[in-house]
Order: sequence, then structure tokens, then C-alpha cells
Amino acid sequence: MERARTVLAERIAEQRAGVGDPRALVGEMRRSVLLVPSVDGRLWSAHSGGVRWVCAFTDETALARFAEQRGMNDRPLDYAALLGARIVDEIVPSLGEPAGLAVDIADEDGSMFFPPVTGIVPVGVAVDTDAAEEGRGRGR
Repeated sequence: MERARTVLAERIAEQRAGVGDPRALVGEMRRSVLLVPSVDGRLWSAHSGGVRWVCAFTDETALARFAEQRGMNDRPLDYAALLGARIVDEIVPSLGEPAGLAVDIADEDGSMFFPPVTGIVPVGVAVDTDAAEEGRGRGR
């Protein structure tokens, strides 16, 4: 029996199939409660392509796949349940470097990345604005 997908997972699938509305996808991400694994009280993130990606999952099944792939399933994995809006509006800006949100990264065909650009993260930390450039001291 196939598990029921969350609304966000459905929007991701639509976008990946080329039939989704990007604005609806971002809106659903912001409204969704996401599960962010934590280790020693710190939220799990990874660096790739010059960006720190906060890793989040649409449900416990997706989180469990991630833990299994990382060989972390020998003990319970702590996680925080956070609104997507809180992640991109509060946590991402607090990291002090270009950062975005990576959702369901253990699902090759179901993952989605929300990069640090205008419309996803606050303008002051978006990498596609002059404010972000000035705030990070680039171009000196």
C-alpha cells in the first residue's frame, strides 16, 4: 500500500513533472510543518555549491529514509517540527552565509531545493539582490 503524501510532497511532484505552479509550491512550503533532524541540539544542514542547505522532511517516513541512508537508524533521531516559513524567514538568515532549504533529500525523485533567492528567503539574505551583496561585504 502506498503511503499518503503530504500536500507539499504533492506540489513537489507536480513541479518535478513540469506541471506545477512555482508560487503555489513556495506557498505550500511556507505553510507546511517540516521535520528538521537535529544532532547535539543543532539543526542538520549540509554544504553544496557554496550554499548551506537546511535539510527538512515532509513526514516521518521521509525522515526515516534519510536516517537509514546515513546509517543513523540505530538510535532515535531527534528532530524539530518547524513551519517552512520559520525556516526560510528566521533560521536561514541567522546562518550568516548563503543558505536555503532542501526538502526530502533522501528521495531522489521527490526532493526539492528552495535556494536563497528573492521570493523564497528575505531580500537581505537573498543572493540575487544588491542588499545581500552589501550585507556580506562582497565586492570589496
